Amino acid sequence: MSWIKVIPFDRAEGTLRTAYKRVTGPDGHIDNILALHSLRPHTLDGHMRLYKNVLHHKGNNLPKWWLETLGTYASMLNRCEYCVEHHFEGLRRLLDDDNRAALIRKALEGRTVVASISADQVAGSPDNPFSVQETAALEYVQSLTLTPWEMTEEDVNKMRNSGYSDGEILEINQVTAYFAYANRTVLGLGCTTDGDVLGLSPGESDDPNNWSHG
Repeated sequence: MSWIKVIPFDRAEGTLRTAYKRVTGPDGHIDNILALHSLRPHTLDGHMRLYKNVLHHKGNNLPKWWLETLGTYASMLNRCEYCVEHHFEGLRRLLDDDNRAALIRKALEGRTVVASISADQVAGSPDNPFSVQETAALEYVQSLTLTPWEMTEEDVNKMRNSGYSDGEILEINQVTAYFAYANRTVLGLGCTTDGDVLGLSPGESDDPNNWSHG
């Protein structure tokens, strides 16, 4: 599961057991990326606070499926298969449209980030599934992930001119930054999906302290 020691739920005690109970999924399952923190439970706390607030908070304007799409794309660019599989499954569940999800994945994998005439063309245009506005966000994610030192104010202006508010631009920035952290946590410690239940995420967006996965 990883290149470092991981304490399983049934052997967890004290602070770790308390932390594990907060993030459990069905049947007491703990995602492998979260179990990586078992030797330093305080970092699990930090990870979950960041994750919950960036992706699953009522204060966000952008839909969860789109935030998951941006995270999946960042993970593809970072070649983090673990996060790609988890978060693609998350966006698929949120969309509740397998055909549309498959079109999105195909486009992301092919780096086909081409603006469509209308967002309404998503379901029928496999080579062109993103709106002009969505494309602006994907281009920002790509630049910030691959060449962050080259970023300029113009990168933000492109998103603003496409229709995103400054608050929504911040949401996109934070999702991209979070996945840089999550991807490197996984890749740097050899985390795999072995035994994981894909696509689980914290529910109850209205409650930032509810970290249980479902």
